[in-house]
Amino acid sequence: MARLVVVSNRVPIPDKSGTAPAGGLAVALQTALAARGGLWLGWSGRSCAEDAVGPLQMLKEGNIDYALTDLTERDVEEYYQGFANRVLWPICHYRLDLAEYERHEMAGYFRVNRFFASRLLPLIEKDDLIWIHDYHLIPLAAELRRQGVTNRIGFFLHIPWPAPDVFHAMPVHETLLTSLTAYDVLGFQTEHDRENFADCLSRRGLGKRLDPARFVVGERAFTARSYPIGIETDDFAALAKRAAETTLHRRMLQSLDGKQLIIGVDRLDYSKGITQRIDAFESFLNRHTDSQRKVTLLQITPKSRSEVPEYEAMQRAVAEQAGRVNGALGTVDWVPIRYINRSLRRPALAGLYRMAKLALVTPLRDGMNLVAKEFVAAQNEEDPGVLLLSRFAGAAQELKEAVLVNPYDVEGTADAIAGSLAMPVEQRRERWKAMMKTLRTNDVFAWCDTFLGDLAESPAPQKASPAGIPKPARSAETRAQPLRAAAATSHARWS
Repeated sequence: MARLVVVSNRVPIPDKSGTAPAGGLAVALQTALAARGGLWLGWSGRSCAEDAVGPLQMLKEGNIDYALTDLTERDVEEYYQGFANRVLWPICHYRLDLAEYERHEMAGYFRVNRFFASRLLPLIEKDDLIWIHDYHLIPLAAELRRQGVTNRIGFFLHIPWPAPDVFHAMPVHETLLTSLTAYDVLGFQTEHDRENFADCLSRRGLGKRLDPARFVVGERAFTARSYPIGIETDDFAALAKRAAETTLHRRMLQSLDGKQLIIGVDRLDYSKGITQRIDAFESFLNRHTDSQRKVTLLQITPKSRSEVPEYEAMQRAVAEQAGRVNGALGTVDWVPIRYINRSLRRPALAGLYRMAKLALVTPLRDGMNLVAKEFVAAQNEEDPGVLLLSRFAGAAQELKEAVLVNPYDVEGTADAIAGSLAMPVEQRRERWKAMMKTLRTNDVFAWCDTFLGDLAESPAPQKASPAGIPKPARSAETRAQPLRAAAATSHARWS
């Protein structure tokens, strides 16, 4: 079995006890890496001065080697905070109005991808399968091909791929689009995303489509399919069941004092539709006054990219909105919205999901949304809660038995909240069983096995440099490539 090499912007590093951060994706990838023997390379999360980037920091746990690299402060500003999160993220989430393109940040994005390629190159072995993740690293395979890598390379996009009219509004869209043709297998969350990508190729006249999944651009053929990501379904269900016996669970039930719990869990981001959700909840309370003092919305919203001004402003806006609703409708002994602006540990979240009668998962646009799947997995099969899910989340294409809503329709969502809370238990069980069957069939391990199976069976690349892939313009201050020897001699244990 070929060794697996995973590359992502950040790496979930095990702590000193050898325990990795919890989460379905981390669990699946670490399981695959451990089974094959593998390497996981990415950014350490640390930034430093321009001349202070040292050799790779290596950590070995069991059968997995972790390789971490620091980035310079300039790299973080241009590659991560800049082009990745001020251009690619808003455009892929259909927010052209929020995209802020700067040529020097675009140059920084490609520069850092070249840097990742040079750090990875000395570590690649002949038959390695290379799996690259997400929008931060779109050009990475093209950079590796230019440096002579002929291994099979796959890419999975965790966020949506937009329609051509949106994607083509981005400067350098053709370079990015053509860079993706350097991969052997491209993975998208949904069929809609894959078809948007195919439409982008067609609009630009790039190559031809051989069948629904196979494409040819220049002399290179590649596969593009949807691989909807899942969770570790049964493990999460067991975690939620255990959490129902904890002190935290009992304290929460006591504090609710018989009120029904509605839950929302989202990273603080404009794509999540949090302000629209609060508007819908307020509308529900005003339109269904008999429900006042009988329900409580717990909105858990950890901070996100707080170094970006737009996110700081959003944090204030959401807090003020929740405060306004509480001030207008709350009473001495009832707070309509409990707003928590920090993350909770996964066992605590699992217990809260199981306790909730309704989950509001209403992003304006989302690649998949694993909160929806975790909520379903956490439910008590005898008395399951209801999932109210945005039609614009990738999960809606799998979980068709959820109550599907348009998050832009505030009054429609308010009525859906009322209908969900009144849903008979027999109907809730029927919907839950159908969704749970889907989650067990398409869990995170099946996602991982399916993608890697397709990658392993893809034709071996014959050319080191894919035809037609343009080289991005280099800025005058491009960092010199680190020496192979620096990475090759950096295998000391890191902690």
